[in-house]
Amino acid sequence: MNAKQKKMLYRILIAAALLVLVQLLPRGGWPRPAVLALYLVPYFVVGWDVLRKAALGVKNRQPFDECFLMAVATVGAFALGEYAEGCAVMLFYQIGELFQAVAVGKSRRSIAALMDIRPDYANLEQPDGSFEQVDPDEVEPGAVIVVEPGERIPIDGVVVEGASTLNTAALTGESLPRDAKPGDEVISGCVNISGLLRVRTTRPFGESTVSRILDLVENSSMKKARAENFITRFARVYTPAVCYSALALALAPPLLLALLGQPAAFGDWVYRALTFLVISCPCALVISIPLSFFGGIGGASACGILVKGSTYLEELSRTGIVVFDKTGTLTQGVFEVTGVYPAAGVEAAALLQTAALAESYSKHPISQSLKNACGQPLDPARVDKVEELGGYGITAQVDGRAVAVGNARLMARLGLQAAALQQPGTVVYVAVDGAYAGAILISDVVKPSAAKAIAGLKRAGVRRTVMLTGDAEPAAKAVAAQLGIGEYRAGLLPADKVAQVEALLDEKQPRENLAFVGDGINDAPVLSRADLGIAMGALGSDAAIEAADIVLMDDDPARIALAMDISRRTVRIVYQNIVFALAIKAACLLLGALGLAGMWLAIFADVGVMVLAVLNATRALYTRDLVRRNGLER
Repeated sequence: MNAKQKKMLYRILIAAALLVLVQLLPRGGWPRPAVLALYLVPYFVVGWDVLRKAALGVKNRQPFDECFLMAVATVGAFALGEYAEGCAVMLFYQIGELFQAVAVGKSRRSIAALMDIRPDYANLEQPDGSFEQVDPDEVEPGAVIVVEPGERIPIDGVVVEGASTLNTAALTGESLPRDAKPGDEVISGCVNISGLLRVRTTRPFGESTVSRILDLVENSSMKKARAENFITRFARVYTPAVCYSALALALAPPLLLALLGQPAAFGDWVYRALTFLVISCPCALVISIPLSFFGGIGGASACGILVKGSTYLEELSRTGIVVFDKTGTLTQGVFEVTGVYPAAGVEAAALLQTAALAESYSKHPISQSLKNACGQPLDPARVDKVEELGGYGITAQVDGRAVAVGNARLMARLGLQAAALQQPGTVVYVAVDGAYAGAILISDVVKPSAAKAIAGLKRAGVRRTVMLTGDAEPAAKAVAAQLGIGEYRAGLLPADKVAQVEALLDEKQPRENLAFVGDGINDAPVLSRADLGIAMGALGSDAAIEAADIVLMDDDPARIALAMDISRRTVRIVYQNIVFALAIKAACLLLGALGLAGMWLAIFADVGVMVLAVLNATRALYTRDLVRRNGLER
């Protein structure tokens, strides 16, 4: 508990003790004002802030809230001489409010653990080799920072010296440490466990992973789910409606009975109206629904799944179609040359070196695999006039000769007949001086958890899984068969992926969502076009992460099924609370209007229902069983 909550607890305990004491005092022959004064002491001790908020609401012409309801009901009870019940209503209301505050605090602490990744300083290396502690915002890209054992990496960068292991649990939910050595990229928020690291920063602090994560989580509440918006609109109409209904219940029956010439106990009807007001307080809904979504987002964050708003958490529960990009999403994006097939009169080594030189300026994984397979340093001075053709490949001048390296579409564009390879993998074709020179087969490595991810989604109720890729048909077919993906589309350009997703959107069922999972910059348009965009956050591009609605911080596709499980549990809890609260309140309101429910039942219908709903809402925080069900470690 924080200081404010402890203060409220003390007020509740003091008021409860005073109320019990007043109840035990012998009051025979005491004048009514003296008895009233005795009960007003515990009443004001516990309820002065509620009365103050109610008065401010009336002053600001926004009276219809739970404080107004409590103030009218308890003051009315005192006016009718029901002093003990008036005190009890206020006391139990404050107990419920304290319970709700503690529950919200628990949810916030779950996210606070994530907020601890915010670095307080960076050790900036000075020209003389020493380092100075500075604010991370002051570190420019390209500067060298020193990260000692036990410290968090403050800014994204590349290790230039040292070797260590990193704890990434706060970012990815993964408990297994990761190794870091010179040349490796490291992201801010990770804890350096063992060795000292010198890291050259690659971006400013404001654009680093840790800053983006904190921004996503802190602003997630800005995008409300439909259930939250419904409750907000409902409360605006519901609260004034019940106030006017209570007023009508207090006045209409006695006046009607008086007109009919029958005795009317005006005080009884006022008491029923006050009971009606206490029962009708919408705290259970107004508090528990946002708390459920807040807990769901917090539980997902602890598992390395960042949801940008409760609306996306709700929409994820209705996902029936999941579309995957292949490279970097289902596969590791680590390509290896597995075959070289030169044309007649061309040497295999020369073919590989020519392709590697043409691709030497590209950062694409396929280009990197060609350079790695070449096995010798490449002289960039031998390469000129490089032009990258999106969806086709690259053209360049290598040693003064025109070289084209790309897919079969590039060969067709050049009017060349390329040899067809039947082996699964990505085929890179090479043409030199307008003549076909040969083909190079490159194979990608499937992620170990990819098959588990597809199986988990099917278990979660996803009815269609589709893979989109720019690879050739044999490679796409092999990966789809290996992972158990129901459908695939091969040989696609970036624009073709958008068209495929739009076609799938037309085929989805009513109230069903389509989610697209991708990682590259070319996936950003598709992520935006789908009902839900899910991006790989650790290795994914900035554009993909910005376009996505949900970000997986460890690039593990198996966490998609976990995210769906968290989403569905959260939404289930939300609707459980809505049905439970409305059903209990409707029954108690009817009993109260008929005079069959007293103030004590009203207290249960208000505070009791709120406490039970909040207790149920806090279940959204707990994800350990869902993590185990999906075979993931935290």
